[in-house]
Amino acid sequence: MKKIGILSDTHGYFDTSLGKFFKDCDEIWHAGDIGSLEVIDNIKRLKPLRAVYGNIDGHEIRQSFGENLRFWCEDVEVWITHIAGYPGRYNREIKETLKRKAPGLFICGHSHILKVMYDKDFDFLYINPGAAGKFGLHKMRTAVRLVISGKEMKDLEVLEIDRKN
Repeated sequence: MKKIGILSDTHGYFDTSLGKFFKDCDEIWHAGDIGSLEVIDNIKRLKPLRAVYGNIDGHEIRQSFGENLRFWCEDVEVWITHIAGYPGRYNREIKETLKRKAPGLFICGHSHILKVMYDKDFDFLYINPGAAGKFGLHKMRTAVRLVISGKEMKDLEVLEIDRKN
């Protein structure tokens, strides 16, 4: 059993409340637009980090992380990327890859819109954790945590922080 913290679109800002929210997690996964090496260091001080780069990330972050990350957590195949779309509206490249081999858990960022849903067409859980940073039009900063136990994904929780605080 693993407790996972998931965030995206920090854009160089890491709030201390994220550290509290992720305190009991085993790992933290970042779905891109990290924004600074300082954010990476802050996360790595808390927990092991798995991440992908996003469209705003510079060469230093792109040297450390790829555009896509596929791996197994417990008995669930996970795919993390930054820009993908959402169920029923994936971009062409993502959709073609999903047709060939869909994961059990698909995580992306970019939209700054928190969305958790089951994709019945591809048979996986879709998570976009929204945006944890202050840059963008979103009113709430958000992050997600969940438990993966064997093939089961459960106990999903959302952190919401007013963007102005």
